[in-house]
Amino acid sequence: MHDLLREIHSRHGIDVTDGLQLLSSRALVERPFDPGMPVLLIPAEPREAPSDVLPGRHARGPDAAAMLRALYPAEHPLIGLGDTPDTTVGDVSAADIEVGPRFLPALRTEGNLASPHGLPWLVARLRAPDGCPWDREQDHLSLRKFLLEEAYEVYDALEHGSTPALAEELGDLLLQVVLHSQYGAEAGVFDLADVNRAVMTKIIRRHPHVFGDVIAESATEVLRNWEQIKADERAQRSTGDDPPDAPADAAMPAAFAGLSRSLPALAYAQEMQERAALLGYDWPENEGVIDKITEEARELTQATDDRARREEFGDLLLVLVNLARRLGIDAESSLRAASSKFAARFAHVERSAAERNVQLNSLSMVELDELWLAAKAGQAEHSGRKA
Repeated sequence: MHDLLREIHSRHGIDVTDGLQLLSSRALVERPFDPGMPVLLIPAEPREAPSDVLPGRHARGPDAAAMLRALYPAEHPLIGLGDTPDTTVGDVSAADIEVGPRFLPALRTEGNLASPHGLPWLVARLRAPDGCPWDREQDHLSLRKFLLEEAYEVYDALEHGSTPALAEELGDLLLQVVLHSQYGAEAGVFDLADVNRAVMTKIIRRHPHVFGDVIAESATEVLRNWEQIKADERAQRSTGDDPPDAPADAAMPAAFAGLSRSLPALAYAQEMQERAALLGYDWPENEGVIDKITEEARELTQATDDRARREEFGDLLLVLVNLARRLGIDAESSLRAASSKFAARFAHVERSAAERNVQLNSLSMVELDELWLAAKAGQAEHSGRKA
């Protein structure tokens, strides 16, 4: 080992006191390391048990060569030490890695694209005095709209499952988290380490059935425990010496504390009713909810002025959202899907009218209904072919 370190120092000027990561090919996939620091890579001792791939870098399995290609450019050198030949990350195979020791030079900061430390460096660089003028002008408040936009774009991408597009959208959302962490660091209040610590501490505390001795055998029990733990946290904060993080809303019950009013209305209503149901405030059967829908619809038709109609319509929506919750339907995504379906059918109607060389507003309701039914039938036939 001393000979390898001397060779690295003499050939590449790397002083181990400045930082050098020593990894076996097995540790390459099992342990966190940063390509922003040089790596001395040595063959692994054979063992029978399969490698446990580091969570967060485990999409490619326990292949050490695939891990290198995920973290480094293909042309990045793998410099052989002793009698081991030189190669590159793009050319090396898992078997090649076991041939002998090799040295991986550190990636430059702007090239360290796959590291968890790369994005914080990038954001700090943009905010530097010689960085980007636009980025330097931003603050927590000015970025709020971008945070919502990126969250909605992730929401839309989720409809298609795990895709490269979803990875890109998640990256855009992560950028917002890192930006706000940078602003906190510049103010001397918190940085990304505090963000990581806060969420890790919270999630571990709220999963005593995983990290403690509490037993929860169903998702319902998990959610019930979750809400009770959150209620205990709120009570502890209210009796503590530290001031609350945000002013309390006198109109908001303790069970709904922390529920953001900036959520879309359907998501806000569903989360609110979910919390109430976990505390036992719920109909015993779906039939009771359906009866309530009929009641609210009747009250809406009987409303005599605009104010009353708005109020009764809101009541009807609230009960519909509650039925969605009980049926295991996400009301927000369900309405988005229905809107998308409506848009597709309306596009079919537009095309059909154009083929007839007529304007939509010149057609009668009977003619429009014919076009709509044709669009509906065409959509159903297309769905059947896909299935």
